[in-house]
Amino acid sequence: MSSDVAAAIELCGLCRVLPSGGRMLTILDGIDLTVARGESVAVIGPSGSGKSTLLGLIAGLDRPSGGSVHIHGQRIDTMSEDRLARLRRGRIGFVFQTFQLLGNLTALENVALPLELTGDRRASGGARQLLEAVGLGERTHHYPSQLSGGEQQRVAVARAFSPDPDILLADEPTGNLDSATGRLVLDLLERLRSRMGTTMVLVTHDDEVASRAASRIYLRDGRIVVREAGEGAGQAATAGEGGGHDQPQPAAEAGASPSPVARGAGR
Repeated sequence: MSSDVAAAIELCGLCRVLPSGGRMLTILDGIDLTVARGESVAVIGPSGSGKSTLLGLIAGLDRPSGGSVHIHGQRIDTMSEDRLARLRRGRIGFVFQTFQLLGNLTALENVALPLELTGDRRASGGARQLLEAVGLGERTHHYPSQLSGGEQQRVAVARAFSPDPDILLADEPTGNLDSATGRLVLDLLERLRSRMGTTMVLVTHDDEVASRAASRIYLRDGRIVVREAGEGAGQAATAGEGGGHDQPQPAAEAGASPSPVARGAGR
């Protein structure tokens, strides 16, 4: 590992090989990647290029066949499952294509859950403020089945940010949304990420989505073939100034009334 203390994520010679039909299939092949604190990075490539596998390895949800994964200087691919669970609970947020909300919990309960798991007694208040920030202050007691796809993804975004994570991992967050709703969700993601100084790695197959990030990484056949600046280049340094996370601002989405947000729950 390099001595870059500013790195939020550092991957060194990362490989993932799996058995497939009597042979070994290489999913990732020698990935070297450093993501600075507060940076937003989009990973783009065709189906089967290894995008989601890469995200799973960064999160510690999978183990590499070779190489190493460091999060803020800590090597995680050799950690025990208990240590990995604690790391994910407090430092890594997730946004999935399929929302992954718990159907038997209200929007408020879904967002509060990560805070409750850390023992935060202010979980309900913090969750309510985040739902207001994503324009769902009037939908706190609705269940996922009572919400549209776009509303469910906004709840999922609020949940991802509720433990004030250092790193946010988003796997095709607009994949199940129409283009207009997808843009609203991306605006929301970037607004919260920028204000809170969160490092983000976003997986997508959509060039328009990827262009919003500070840098874009193109994967093909398990290898990085190109890394280039996106439209969001330069925002990471601005977001990271001050050395800590800031308070999220309310979302200016359709039908959302802006309201000040003061985070009621810390990590």
